[in-house]
Amino acid sequence: MKIRFGVGLGADVSPGRLPAIVDRLETDGVDSLWLSELVYSPAVEPFIGMTYALARTSRLKVGTSVAVLPGRHPVLVAKQLASLAALAPKRVLPVFGLRSAMTAERDAFPVPAGRRAAVFDESLRLLRSALDDTDVSFAGEFFTVRDVRVLPKPQSRVDIWLGGASDAGFRRIGAYGDGWLGSFVTPDEARAAVHSIRAAAEAAGRAVPDDHYGINLAVGDGSLPAPVVDAIRKRRPDLDPDQLVARDWDQLHRQLDRYLDAGLTKFVIRPAGDQDIDGFLDRFVTELLPREN
Repeated sequence: MKIRFGVGLGADVSPGRLPAIVDRLETDGVDSLWLSELVYSPAVEPFIGMTYALARTSRLKVGTSVAVLPGRHPVLVAKQLASLAALAPKRVLPVFGLRSAMTAERDAFPVPAGRRAAVFDESLRLLRSALDDTDVSFAGEFFTVRDVRVLPKPQSRVDIWLGGASDAGFRRIGAYGDGWLGSFVTPDEARAAVHSIRAAAEAAGRAVPDDHYGINLAVGDGSLPAPVVDAIRKRRPDLDPDQLVARDWDQLHRQLDRYLDAGLTKFVIRPAGDQDIDGFLDRFVTELLPREN
């Protein structure tokens, strides 16, 4: 199975820095760039960033890690993805999640109270139909559309990956998703997630490809800044932060070995804290590209 490493960008990378980063990733042969949905930050909006990066390159893949789907109309999202896939075939890597990690940002993605998971499931069904089929009519609890024609149809199927780290999320991936991009889970938890997703897919009469399991990881430059440690403890108060974020590249390699053993093959690596991005990219290329196969 193909082992691949992509670069993740967080809230500290402003749009003005994106051109040089994109150019370098293309020149250095990095597999992919991943843009997070961070509405109340200087970070570029992920669909805008994807469009810019794909237009500026000829081989770099670009994905979202992750974009929020509930609160967006799935037909319009399908049109965006189909347009991008027509402009940059096989280089569009959408990953969607249930909600923003930032509580304040959730107001920007309105759904009926208490129904976000149900909206997500229905959105995924309609998104898939709009991408794959023609003259789609759909009458659900939250969306009703008729004669949907999203054109041009992608030359090859656009895979829809999902985030999530709950039993309900794993069932959703098995039922509707084409891959999993996890975050804030240990290698042992990742192994259990892979088993759960495979079982859910089998129960739904589907299969998630074996090389469509990945994780978003962060690496420090020798230490972890206090804000990073605090953020991890808020997200996973049950774990030592060292179990989730590597303080340096040697620790990252040890973590990667364990995630590979757990069945993961795709990795989005981002700098932990406010690191020098050029220095991070230097180490990324030196440390990780030789590990690809």
